Amino acid sequence: MVPQPTSSTPGPAPRPGSTDPADNGPELVLTLDCPEQLGIVHAVSGVLLEHGANIVELTQFDDRRVGRFFMRVHVAPGAPGGLDEDALRADLAPVAEHFEMRWELHRHKEKRRVLVMVSKFEHCLNDLLFRARTGELPVDIVAVVSNHLDHQRLVEWHGIPFFHVPVTRDTKPEAEARLLELVDRFEVDLVVLARYMQVLSDSLATRMEGRVINIHHSFLPSFKGAKPYHQAYERGVKTVGATAHYVNAELDEGPIITQQVVEVNHAYGPEDLVAAGRDTECKALSDAVRWHCEGRVILHGAKTVVLR
Repeated sequence: MVPQPTSSTPGPAPRPGSTDPADNGPELVLTLDCPEQLGIVHAVSGVLLEHGANIVELTQFDDRRVGRFFMRVHVAPGAPGGLDEDALRADLAPVAEHFEMRWELHRHKEKRRVLVMVSKFEHCLNDLLFRARTGELPVDIVAVVSNHLDHQRLVEWHGIPFFHVPVTRDTKPEAEARLLELVDRFEVDLVVLARYMQVLSDSLATRMEGRVINIHHSFLPSFKGAKPYHQAYERGVKTVGATAHYVNAELDEGPIITQQVVEVNHAYGPEDLVAAGRDTECKALSDAVRWHCEGRVILHGAKTVVLR
C-alpha cells in the first residue's frame, strides 16, 4: 500500500484569470500542424481577419522533406469589444477539418497546471519554484510528488501540496496509479520530472505522451550509473550539458525539446563539473517548460518542432 499524501490540501482551485492587461480583452495563441498544401496561411489568416484579430507574432515551418506544415500565431483584438474565443474556435473548426490539422487555441499567458516530480537532487525543483513564483514561467505548480521526504519543507513553504509516494519494484504499479490519480485530481496539464530518479513504465509514458518533460545530463549514454560527472572528469570531458525532452517508452530517448552546453577544461574538478551541470540542467528544463506552456512545441514523430 502506497502511503497517503503528507498534505491534506483539497483538489485544484479555479484557474486564475489569463487575460492580458489590455482594454480590448484577452489575446490568443493558435498552434497547428497539418499536411503541406497550398492555401493554409491564407485560410487561417482569413478567419482571423473576419474576427478582427490582429496578428502580433507568426512563426511557421514547412518540413518539405516529409510534407508537413507547422504554424504558431499570436493574435490580439484589433478593436474594442475583444475576440469571441468560442466563435473563433467554431469558425476555425471547418478550416482545420479541411486541411486535416492538429490544432490548439488557448489564451496568451494562460498558466498551465504543472505537477513536478523530484527525488533527492533539488536544483531543478528549486529553480522551477522560483521561476513560477516570480511569474517568469507561465505555470501554476499545483503539486509536487517525491519518492523521498527531503524537500517537503521547501515545497510547503511555497504553499504547494507535497505528496510522498515511495517507489519499489513491488509497489511501482500502485505508485503510478497514485500519480495518475493526482494528475486527474489537480487537472494537471504537464508533468515535469525535475531530476526524478525513477523510470516511468511504458504504459504510463504512452498514456501521458506529450505531457511529461524530463531532464538529464548530456553525458548519457556515455556515463551511466552513479556519479556521471566524476566519470566524465576521469575521461577529461571538454563540454558539460543537459537535454530536456518528452518522455516516451525509450529511457532518456524521447523527442528532444532543447539542449544546453557549456565548455569546460582540464582545470575543472568533479565538483566544478557538477556545478556547471546543475546550471545547464536548470536552464534547459525551464526553457522546455516555458516553450511547451506557450504552445511553441509540436511533436513531430521522434523529434519536435519548436516555433520560437
